[in-house]
Amino acid sequence: MCGIYGEVSLHPGRHPDRAAVARSGASMVHRGPDDDDLHVTDRVALGLRRLSIIDVSGGRQPLFNEDRTVAVVCNGEIYNFRELRAELTAKGHRFRTGSDAEVLVHLYEEHGDDFVTRLRGMFGFALWDEPRQRLVLGRDRLGIKPVYYANTGGSVAFASESKALVGRPDIDVRLDARALEDYLALGYVPNPHSLFAGIRKLPPGHLAVVENGALRERRYWQLRMEPRAGVTMDEWTREIRGALAASVEAQMISDVPLGAFLSGGIDSTMIVHYMAAAALGPVRTYSIGYDESSGGAFYNELSYARDIATRYGTEHKELVVRPEIVALLPGLIWHMDEPTADSAIVTTSLVAQHAARDVKVILSGVGGDELWGGYDRYMMPHYVGLVRRVPAWLRRMALRPLSRALPVDRHSRLLNMFRYLRTLTTLADAEPSARYHELMQVFGRSQLAGLLERGTSGADDALLQLLARYPDEQELDRIFLADAGTQLTDDLLLLSDKMSMAHSLESRVPLLDERLVDLAATVPAELRVNGRHTRYLLKRAMRGVIPDVTLDRRKRGFGPPMGGWLKRELGPVVGRLLSPAAVARRGLLRPEVVTRLIDDHRANRADHTDQLFALITLELWCRLFLDREPAPDLAEWLTAGG
Repeated sequence: MCGIYGEVSLHPGRHPDRAAVARSGASMVHRGPDDDDLHVTDRVALGLRRLSIIDVSGGRQPLFNEDRTVAVVCNGEIYNFRELRAELTAKGHRFRTGSDAEVLVHLYEEHGDDFVTRLRGMFGFALWDEPRQRLVLGRDRLGIKPVYYANTGGSVAFASESKALVGRPDIDVRLDARALEDYLALGYVPNPHSLFAGIRKLPPGHLAVVENGALRERRYWQLRMEPRAGVTMDEWTREIRGALAASVEAQMISDVPLGAFLSGGIDSTMIVHYMAAAALGPVRTYSIGYDESSGGAFYNELSYARDIATRYGTEHKELVVRPEIVALLPGLIWHMDEPTADSAIVTTSLVAQHAARDVKVILSGVGGDELWGGYDRYMMPHYVGLVRRVPAWLRRMALRPLSRALPVDRHSRLLNMFRYLRTLTTLADAEPSARYHELMQVFGRSQLAGLLERGTSGADDALLQLLARYPDEQELDRIFLADAGTQLTDDLLLLSDKMSMAHSLESRVPLLDERLVDLAATVPAELRVNGRHTRYLLKRAMRGVIPDVTLDRRKRGFGPPMGGWLKRELGPVVGRLLSPAAVARRGLLRPEVVTRLIDDHRANRADHTDQLFALITLELWCRLFLDREPAPDLAEWLTAGG
């Protein structure tokens, strides 16, 4: 795990700005504290901050082919590098290191740009072909590793983090108004945009080629649902168990200590089960929980994680989080490069910091819900069908007014049920894609028009565009495809990468191994979610492997009790960052609308957790990157009371 950075000139005679490139690398020292190297020629500069995982002593990058005409820097891991290395050696290629990334230059020699389809792993790379004077940027299939780039007109600069580009003299740091709309609609900035005007994310499953003075992107892989019929439950069980075991074992490759995040839920328990089966000694596991304040008890899963740790004999460590997190927020947003509505940024960072004291590699359960149907929202089609059995006039005259009058709060089982009922009765008559979009949005279109000081463009956001791309898919398959192309990549995986690398920790996601992704794509939708039963097939396959109590327990999110904290312990922070004066001074939002959101949330008239956290982190991002306030100074201001 590393951070790549560099620059390629678009035209002969223009040289890379070595000082600007070096500053890019210096801004990402957290991604690679073990080493830094920069290769510069007349047209290109390739740099890498290295976190040494495989071939610790000999795997310095850039890496070259035999005659040094092809060079590469790569962030991530290639899990099938041993098989590829054996194949390439048999064809006469000579390797100088034991690094997994060295296979890239030799595969490129053999297969050209199509070499990327041979890779199993997570990666963001930059490859320079000296004879052809071309640069190839690449990102793995699902976007586990980020790649950003900016076309300045004279050159293309690239890096693993956008903050590595904003300090360049040829990039004007401005907020992208269109990306802001998408952010407020969805709670994250969907690719290919970033919140910085002029800086783009390379989409997952894409290459970007810079050649002959131009840059072009092309897709090399796309997720497709291809359900198989006639497969027995025993056959599904064998395939799923085999793919899980192989994926976890492959991602345990490391020359440094590794461990696992353990929540006690299905995903993390499966990973720990297969790690324990493959490991030579006890697995190291790390869990996070909450104290009893403001809904903490509702979210606390430490006892479940403890039971799993005992079952598998792991070396287990726990961390209890309290709502005194104010000082952390500016640093978290600085590392994210983007604001976010996902409060799991807090827990992910803290548990990563906790684990990084012992290990350099961690296995995480990110991705299991999207592949196998684990979210409660996937049951919406089933419950909508039940609600529609109630006569329309009765829904309109009784159910909807009643649900709107009930108090809501996500940190109480009863009030959370009222919240779900309100959503269900409101959306029951909507068209499926529109219903799902309404369910996933942070601010709706009409809300956005009232919230934004300058109004909206009226354009569809990324999720609506993606849902429209699959008009012929079964409803649940359309949802799975949309989630994989939006929230999984641009929220969960980006957050996981940035928050782990903030602490120089490599996070691996074995549930998104290519074999598992390809297998899950062949599962019929009704076997992923069967009525009100989420993860239906996966749970059937795991019976007898992991404890029944784990399989049958209701899912909880990984985030903290942020809604309760915003009402109470973090109330003063909300008041300072989103005061009418502060909102007016920023000029992006209407102060009276923001004040109404805060008041309704505090009074339990509505659950605005995601909306308020999205606005708090947006203001922090603006202060950090537009106003250029240092994160430590901003943290001191927040904790001092303004």
